[in-house]
Amino acid sequence: MTAHHSGRWLRWPSGEERIGYGADYNPEQWPKEIWAEDVREMRRAGVNIVSLAIFSWARLQPRPEEWDFGWLDEIMDLLHEHGIAVDLATATASPPPWLSTIHPEILPVDHEGRTLWPGARQHWRPTSPVFRSHALRLVRALAERYGRHPALAAWHVSNELGCHNVYDYSDDAARAFRTWLRERYGSVAELNRAWATTFWSQGYGEWDEILPPRLAASYANPTQQLDFKRFSSDALKEHLRAERDLLRELTPDIPITTNFMVMGETKGMDYADWAAEVDFVANDHYLLAGPQSREELSFSANLTGSLAGGRPWFLMEHSTSAVNWQPINLAKRPGDLARDSLTHVAYGADAVCFFQWRQSAAGAEMYHSAMVPHAGTDSAVFRSVVELGATLRALAPVAGTRRRPARVAIVFDWDSWWAAELDSHPTSRLRYRQEALDWYTALLEAGVRADVVGVREAFEGYSLVVAPILHVVPQELADRLAGFVAGGGHLVTTYFSGIVDEHGHAWLGGYPGALRELLGLRIEEFGPLPDGAEVELDLGVRGSLWTDRIDLADPDVKVVAGYTTGEQVGRPAITTRLAGTGSASYVSTRLGPGGLAPVLEHLLAVSGVRPEHGLGGRVELAVRTGADADYWFLINRTDDPVELDGIDGEVLIGGPVLGPRQVTVLRRAR
Repeated sequence: MTAHHSGRWLRWPSGEERIGYGADYNPEQWPKEIWAEDVREMRRAGVNIVSLAIFSWARLQPRPEEWDFGWLDEIMDLLHEHGIAVDLATATASPPPWLSTIHPEILPVDHEGRTLWPGARQHWRPTSPVFRSHALRLVRALAERYGRHPALAAWHVSNELGCHNVYDYSDDAARAFRTWLRERYGSVAELNRAWATTFWSQGYGEWDEILPPRLAASYANPTQQLDFKRFSSDALKEHLRAERDLLRELTPDIPITTNFMVMGETKGMDYADWAAEVDFVANDHYLLAGPQSREELSFSANLTGSLAGGRPWFLMEHSTSAVNWQPINLAKRPGDLARDSLTHVAYGADAVCFFQWRQSAAGAEMYHSAMVPHAGTDSAVFRSVVELGATLRALAPVAGTRRRPARVAIVFDWDSWWAAELDSHPTSRLRYRQEALDWYTALLEAGVRADVVGVREAFEGYSLVVAPILHVVPQELADRLAGFVAGGGHLVTTYFSGIVDEHGHAWLGGYPGALRELLGLRIEEFGPLPDGAEVELDLGVRGSLWTDRIDLADPDVKVVAGYTTGEQVGRPAITTRLAGTGSASYVSTRLGPGGLAPVLEHLLAVSGVRPEHGLGGRVELAVRTGADADYWFLINRTDDPVELDGIDGEVLIGGPVLGPRQVTVLRRAR
């Protein structure tokens, strides 16, 4: 099971419960004359916390033995005078030019052996002892100077750890990888067994022979690749721990966090494993272009809430409008800024912050939106910022409440994400997170609330558990899933699930391997589909990407749907095996959100799950629960007004009619 974080929250100077509101603040980008204007406008907007000094190392330590804290002293005092708390970064995210000039050995190396040079950010090796020593020297200086400052609400370790340097193939990384492998396997013989090195004459005799999976003549050993992904996540976690431990030694009363990036295809860091390392979870999320952009936002916020163990968490960064790093960066429409922010609050965020306070006039992110845009405070964006500040003040009663569990869970597993998308597989088109997002979207369309939970979480308490592409299934997990079904739970999984154990070794005897008996079926060969190919099912929906030739192996298996076209015509496409009062179902093709609708109708009926409101897929519901009341967040998923018929409660924000892209929050006594 996952060991969650301590639950310590922001140290508000006043001690009162509130929703945090603010941004990354970078006063060093601006002349001092603007600082007074900044804090005045922050107060007008309702800002009560800012993240400070994130990329300030070169300003704080312009030379190896020269420190400049005067500007930071002044801005910390100024913010405190105006009642604005500070989430103070350790400033270690990007080393200053002098450090990489003196010590080029801190620079990362890619899998082709190319050095990643300064000029952007995060140009450091997570395993570099030289970088670590300089980073901790800076952390110590900041902690000793500001640890007792009255504005300090939390420490912010580095920034977006692994955003650009998660995979380093340098000699430092090679040495650290070997150490990690020794701890994992104990002996070279055991590593050889786990990595199946009898294939392609890869048997190792000494630890020093082992390297990261650098550019090779052909496909690198798949277990070596999987272990390197695990190691790379752990290497960054160790850096987080190093900074955290020093901060705890010097400032034991100040809570510590770092900003995760639970969003899109950012998959290098196993945040389910990291969550226990911080006092409270923080996340950065940016809206991604595409047909499921809002659903992806909700999915990510939901998963972040699970990582936080249902406790409040900190939305450290999102955008007021357009970002600058997608191929086409669209401005948000009226209402989007508030709806996006409040969706995160709905799933547990007790602090809502943006990148950044004032839009940069130069630099790589000058076209990224901010609370104060290039147009200034006389702008639609800033007026929306002020409105959101008032809304969050009205939601103060929600602060400190926890997520109320749903009856449906979608299982999310970093090991399966990493392993299912390795090279030399049946198809390179498979996308693990997309399949999970499709199921989540289909549940939203059905008006059914679901939790997105880590694979280490307990499944008991849920009626229906969806485990899409659960590719890596150790025996322990197989036993837990079987126990869930035997206890009356209803499980559904999909193609390419149950295939390998924790070492990436295939479960023999036919697919879906470790889940074969639980599902009551057997598959001899995979059936990936060519690009553009589709198959039809007798439910009136179409599948793509994958099909399986299913043989039923248990009399208790019922065929829910069959193929009417393609190589598997006349054979099962979706099955359910009844096991006492529980069931285990299998979906052998990618159906997409629309195609999953009739499948969910069957699964919800079998599991006895019903929507909690009668508004269907037009309105998303998230629920937070307090000591004596639940707080219903009703989020309009459409561009049309929706009447909230039959739903009562004390209105905190919104009203009986949800306008396009609006949110209503109700307090409902229990």
